[in-house]
Amino acid sequence: MNGRRLVLVTGASAGIGAAFARRYAQQGWDVALTARRTARLQELAASIRQKSVVETFCYEADLAAPGAVDGLLAAIARDRRQVDGLVNNAGYAVEGSYADTTWEQQAAFLQVMVTVPCELAHKVLPGMLERRFGRILNVASVSGLVPPASGFTLYAASKAALIRFSQGLNAECAGTGVHVTASCPGLTRSEFHEVNGTSGRAANAPEWLWQSAEQVVEESLAANERDQPVVVTGLHNKGVTSVFRLIPEPIAERLARLQAGDRKGNDRPGA
Repeated sequence: MNGRRLVLVTGASAGIGAAFARRYAQQGWDVALTARRTARLQELAASIRQKSVVETFCYEADLAAPGAVDGLLAAIARDRRQVDGLVNNAGYAVEGSYADTTWEQQAAFLQVMVTVPCELAHKVLPGMLERRFGRILNVASVSGLVPPASGFTLYAASKAALIRFSQGLNAECAGTGVHVTASCPGLTRSEFHEVNGTSGRAANAPEWLWQSAEQVVEESLAANERDQPVVVTGLHNKGVTSVFRLIPEPIAERLARLQAGDRKGNDRPGA
């Protein structure tokens, strides 16, 4: 071991995950990258090594597979490293109405979006508490803070769960040196919409609603260093979520449907 801290970033092959990995490396952290696309991970690792004097580790993993977390952590242990920072970023959306999808699709989605972040945090937390240092960042979404519309039914629910989980774990870790934060971005320039088939609708959103992945990362890391349990990135997103918190739930639900152009199966997650 070289004495540098190691951050594990899930879903690191592109977008927000890759931006987190680059920024941590710039801050002098070694980075462990995991995703399903090995070639993309290796490209990112090579790019990081060109710009930062850090170690990079690439671990191909399908987080929807049984035992994926144990396999990933075992691989890190074989490299004689420990996880000092964790960015739970891996995620996607299941398109279509809830009734028209299979339970296997939804179960795999919940595994990646809820179970894996909780399991990873649970398994790296004891070491962090023992060392009295740790950083956990759960990438959620403004979708978890506003009423959902139809389509992508479990997406907002999974993000809301991640937000509440982060708040609870943050409170539990108070004073231990372990910081836990849920980051809630809105529309972000990344591959998310292309991968999930939502780029056409997202393209209609005005430019001022978008953030870059780098902007999301900067705000998220600053909040995590402050030990802030939840951060909504972008002033526009802060404004939107504040309005939804102030108005009655039935009105908020109606506004969410109108804003989304509520046609069955045609609503889109924000991040």
